[in-house]
Parts: sequence; C-alpha cells; structure tokens
Amino acid sequence: MALRCNAVVDTYSHVTVLLHEAVDALTIKPEGTYVDGTFGRGGHSRLILEQLGRGGRLIAFDRDPAALAAGQAIKDERFCMIHDNFSHIKKVLQQLNVDRVDGVLLDLGVSSPQLEEAPRGFSFLLDGPLDMRMDTTQGQTAAEWLASTSESHLAEVIKNYGEERFAKQIARAIIAARARHSLVTTLQLAAIVATAVRSRERENKQQNPATRTFQAIRIYLNQELERLSMALPECVETLNSGGRLVVISFHSLEDRIVKRFMRESANSDRLPRGLPLRAKEVQLLSRHKLRLVGKAIHPGVNEIARNPRARSAVMRVAERVDTT
Repeated sequence: MALRCNAVVDTYSHVTVLLHEAVDALTIKPEGTYVDGTFGRGGHSRLILEQLGRGGRLIAFDRDPAALAAGQAIKDERFCMIHDNFSHIKKVLQQLNVDRVDGVLLDLGVSSPQLEEAPRGFSFLLDGPLDMRMDTTQGQTAAEWLASTSESHLAEVIKNYGEERFAKQIARAIIAARARHSLVTTLQLAAIVATAVRSRERENKQQNPATRTFQAIRIYLNQELERLSMALPECVETLNSGGRLVVISFHSLEDRIVKRFMRESANSDRLPRGLPLRAKEVQLLSRHKLRLVGKAIHPGVNEIARNPRARSAVMRVAERVDTT
C-alpha cells in the first residue's frame, strides 16, 4: 500500500510550483520507476510517493546539501536520495542497476529556501556572503570569481546569462569598485549595480536593478544551462516507451533550451508532407524520440496570487516514442 505524505510545504515555507500539474503530467504508474531531478524540498517527490504502489520507486537528485538533508529525512524504502546533479542521470542510474524509468521531472532554478537563506548569497535583498553555489561543498564562490574575472568576461556573462542591456556599464562599475575594496557581500554588489543602472533607464521599473546580474552570475557559476543541455538527451535515453519528460523552467534561457530540444527530438516536420505513410511508419523513418504532449503550461491566477515567484514558470511535457 502506498504511503501517504501530505506535506508539500516545508519548514522554510517553500511552495512547490505547478505541483499537481507536473505530477499529473508524469501519468504515474503505481509500480513504475521515476526520477525527480531537482528535489529541492521535496514537494513533487512527496506527491509522487503518494501515488506509487509498494513496487514503485523514486530516485531524487539534488546538489544542495540542505536539500540532500531534507531528502534523507524521508524514510521510505521506495525512495533514494542522490547528492549529484541531474546531468549525471544516466551514470547514476547505471550504478543503481536501473535500465529505464517511466518518467523524469526537472524543476529548474533556485528554491525559496535558497533565496531566503542570506548565507547562500542568492538574494540581492538580504545581506550575506557572495556565495551563489548550488553545491556549497565545491566550486568557486561568486566573491572569488568577481575578484579575478576580467571586465570583458564579466560583461559577457551578465549580457548572455542575464539578458541585461546595461551589461557593459554594470561590469565597468563592478571592476571599478573592486579596485577600491573587496566585494564580499550581496548588498555590496546590489548597490553597485543599482548605481550603474539608473532608475530612469530601467526597462522594468518594478524589477530590482540587480535581478538580472545576480541571475547571470548564479547561472554562470553553477553551469546551469550547460548542465541542462547535457541532461535533456540523457533523460530521454533513460525513458521507457511512453515515459514522460516534464520540465519546469523559470526564465527564457532555460525554456528556450527545453523548447528547442523537445521540438527537435519530435522531428515532426523532417519528412515531406503528403507521403502515404501511417503514423507508425513516419515515426520509424524520422527516428522520433519524443512526442510533444499538449502546449506549454503556466501557473494560474490563483497560484500566482498565492506564490508570486510562480509567475514566470513554464512547464513543457514530452513522451518517449517507441521506435523499435
């Protein structure tokens, strides 16, 4: 009998975005095997476990030590918590002697606890050390990187990963400030960016001027887009026929990668139109790997009202096609 686990809001008041929509999209089989590639605080994982039977299995990944601790607190023999990035999904599943799974869920971006914990350094509203690492046990901190990077590279990162039109001005201001004193706190960096981007010049006056810069540095340091690009093909390769890939993105760079990958993997327009072929034959000839399931899903008005951070979420779903 499946265990009940109704807590989908953790002690840090993390509200899982598109909770039921994402789990419903997986079309859970009670005895199936599933992967939650971004455990966070376990909202999606707990709901998946509710729907699994005694023979079901859930494997969750996360780089964040705090998320790892939250996952290890779940005492369920059907559940396995992995301290790793989802881009290593194929290798980890092989180590676990798992050949194929029935669904993979990726909920991208940072979680509310990460933003709300000042020592993590993700927030431009809270004073804390400039860290920004998803995995605090390894890698370079934001402060360390900002202390050594060049102005041109910094401007490139802010422009490419933050889509910030004032990237050059911001980079110039950061390098100038660095020459005067060490940059070690989040509020130091936020103040420098605010000075470089005058309020009358901002495209979106409701958005904090440091938003895009913090986003860019975080994405760059954690190699988020590169790891996503690496992971998507591996996720598809691990899926059984009919297995679902569900991805929730929170900004245009992520969603662009997911959308393009799913469309290209569907290959729906590579063969000339009008060929006298059945659907099965078209799949075999074009070597489809995925079938797109529905349109992009966005949070509803009520969810956004309850959780404003959900407003930018986009969920896309695709299903593995049997090409044998």
